[in-house]
Formats: sequence, structure tokens, C-alpha cells
Amino acid sequence: MVLAGCSSIKAPVPTDPDALADYKQANDPYEPMNRKIFTVTMKVDKWVLHPVAKAYVWSVPHPVRNAIGNMITTMNEPSVFFNDVGAGKPRLAGDAFVRWCINMSAGLGGLIDVAKMAGYPHHNNDAGITMANWGIASGPYLFLPMGPSSFRDGIGYGIDQGLSPWNYVPRGYGLVSFNWAYNMMGIVHSRSEHLDDLDALQRDALDPYATIRSAYQQQRKAQAEAIKNDHRATVPLWYHVKNRQQG
Repeated sequence: MVLAGCSSIKAPVPTDPDALADYKQANDPYEPMNRKIFTVTMKVDKWVLHPVAKAYVWSVPHPVRNAIGNMITTMNEPSVFFNDVGAGKPRLAGDAFVRWCINMSAGLGGLIDVAKMAGYPHHNNDAGITMANWGIASGPYLFLPMGPSSFRDGIGYGIDQGLSPWNYVPRGYGLVSFNWAYNMMGIVHSRSEHLDDLDALQRDALDPYATIRSAYQQQRKAQAEAIKNDHRATVPLWYHVKNRQQG
């Protein structure tokens, strides 16, 4: 019974050289378990999240959805800031901090991305990417109920929840209700932005599970490289230009 249970969770290591190379490249030793979770998640998405996201797109005008997306991004800037600091990127941390200050004030609580207009575009960072920049390997691929992940990124997700100030709102004044509404809105809004992409994927891909796995792994690698290769000076460029002119 134990052996049967393990075989349903972890895939056996192939002995054929070509198959072994593919096995290592996929980095998915728990594929049997991951595929089962993927199947359940896709069914839940089909009957619950997908219809809700379509109704959201149908009922909410695009400018309003865009404003909601800006607000969600702005609300996540504190987590981005802390991870930029953890990754040793003070210039990126400064960008995230400025974005937060500008959008929460001039941007009406983040509804308008004024910071982007001022030359401070949003950048992605999270604890999983930060740990990648520390040299921590991703570990095996995992498909969790919230989507594709890995050992490292799963731990990072928990750290990011601890870094988000919205998870520490006091009770009373409706703040807890706001936090729940904010998280649910984030899930629905994020799903609405990928309606056509996921529909096409499930319709056209020979193996949607493998396609999502490959896309996720490539995206995470690219995001970590983008943070690692940001070598801009801590002092903004305009300060250097001003000093040269004065000199």
C-alpha cells in the first residue's frame, strides 16, 4: 500500500538516457500528483472561476477594470519593496517606494498609475525571485491549487503573505472585510486578464499541463534574471546629470 501510494505521488526515474534527460529538464518528479491537482483545479476553474471572470469582464467597463488592476498592483508594492531590499537592489526598492507614495496620493489610492507616467513603471519581485537571486534552487516543480509553483516559490508565497501589510489590518471599521474583498477581487481580476490565453491553451495545446509547466519555469527564470541584471546606480540618473552640469 505504501509503494502504491508513493507511485501515485512521485514518478519513477527513467533509465533510458533520452527519457532521463527530459525528466531532469522538466524538474517534475511529482508529476502524477501534480497532474491530479491540475485536473481538479481546471474543473473548478471551468465551473466557478471562469464564469465569474467572464461575468466580471462583461459587467465592468474596461476603464474601471484597468483602475482596479492599478489598485491591486499598488497594494502589492510594499511586498515588492521588501523583496527588492532583500535582493540587495536599493534602486529597485526606491522605485517601488516612490510608486507606492505617488499612486496612493496622486493616484487616488492606486486607481491611477501616475507613477508610471512619471517614469516609474512597475516591476515584479517576490520572495521566490529574491531567494533565486540568493542562489537558492527552485526545487521540484509543483502544481498547487493556486496554480504552478515550486518548493522555493511555495515557501516564497508564504513569506510574501507575511510581508503584505494588508494581512495585518486590525479588526473593526470593516478593514477585515476589505482585505477579503481585495484578495477575492485580485483572483477574479487576474483570471479575467487571461481568459483568451487559457481558452486557447486548453483548446490547442496537446498537453496543457506540460505547456503551463514550461511557460511558468521560463517566466520565473526570466523574472529572476531581470532583477539580478538590474545594475543601475542607486542615485537616479537626473542627479548624476545635474552634478556633471554643475561641475
